Amino acid sequence: MSEDLLKGMHIPRPDVFDFEGITMIHYFTDNWEKVQNFQARPNDILIATYPKAGTTWVSYILDLLYFGQQSPERQSSLPIYERVPFLEFAVPVIPPGTELADKLQTSPRLIKTHLPVQLVPKSFWEQNCRVVYVGRNAKDNAVSYFHFDRMNSVQPEPGDWNGYIEKFMAGNTVFGPWYDHVIGWWEKKKSYSNLLYLFFEDLVEDTGRELEHLCSFLGLSTPIEERERIREGVQFDAMKKNPMANYSTIPVMDFKISPFMRKGESVRPHSSSCPPASPHAISEPLPWPLRESWRLEESLHGSPERDVRPALQEVDERHDADVPHRAVTIIHINTITISLLQLRKKLKT
Repeated sequence: MSEDLLKGMHIPRPDVFDFEGITMIHYFTDNWEKVQNFQARPNDILIATYPKAGTTWVSYILDLLYFGQQSPERQSSLPIYERVPFLEFAVPVIPPGTELADKLQTSPRLIKTHLPVQLVPKSFWEQNCRVVYVGRNAKDNAVSYFHFDRMNSVQPEPGDWNGYIEKFMAGNTVFGPWYDHVIGWWEKKKSYSNLLYLFFEDLVEDTGRELEHLCSFLGLSTPIEERERIREGVQFDAMKKNPMANYSTIPVMDFKISPFMRKGESVRPHSSSCPPASPHAISEPLPWPLRESWRLEESLHGSPERDVRPALQEVDERHDADVPHRAVTIIHINTITISLLQLRKKLKT
């Protein structure tokens, strides 16, 4: 990769535009014909997420599961973005993601994408590739995405927090609405059995347990000792210090503004992670397509087992009163927030 050429090169922040019904930037569409015509292989593994929802974390876990013992030199010589190419990425000087993926010598090939499910190249479905999707709750995702946009010149100028969260809740951040993204992939899971839907919150809660889920899905018989070594190696503090995982070798990212990996945890209602300009909360309407599948919890500090049916009934009444799509409830996100973890727990019962 031509990192030396990038140093000192000005990469202008792009404007956003509508592309296939979602908000995009040209760095993700300039190579679109090759993206859509990309030829997947049957043993390819696609890692899909909304931006800043655990992509690098799961990419690193999968790379260690497959190649940690087989090719240990990779861990100290190749950054994660070369081991797991970003399919739709096309920035000047750096080879596009499709080219990097085609040149991978590994088997299986690990490839990542942030595309909504409807824009994924059809060859992944035709080849029945395995797909790992990671979902993250809206509040944490928005905060992380905001700080990422601040430090990454490939992304649009984010502006201040108050304006940014309005864009996020309106679905006008790059790669489109968060809620359409996570629900679109969830719906795909119902008809495509080779898709594992993970949750960022579960990875934080018990990384070892989620490693077991991954191994089971992928048909890997990784020894317990090796899984434990991987678990320790992918803990947030370890990855944050690892130049092969933390994107510190990418010149378009300004670590003086914010690190690529910030905290790797859930934001609390009065956390210092919430930008100063905000009233310590996202009090915008919550996305409504989640009501069919997802539980709500009392608060980020409250009991996840609280009976939320009265609140749901109240919201249903508002929904039935011709409230606009995606803007149904004015329930404060600090008091009742989306809980991806609840869906995971529901699936286990």
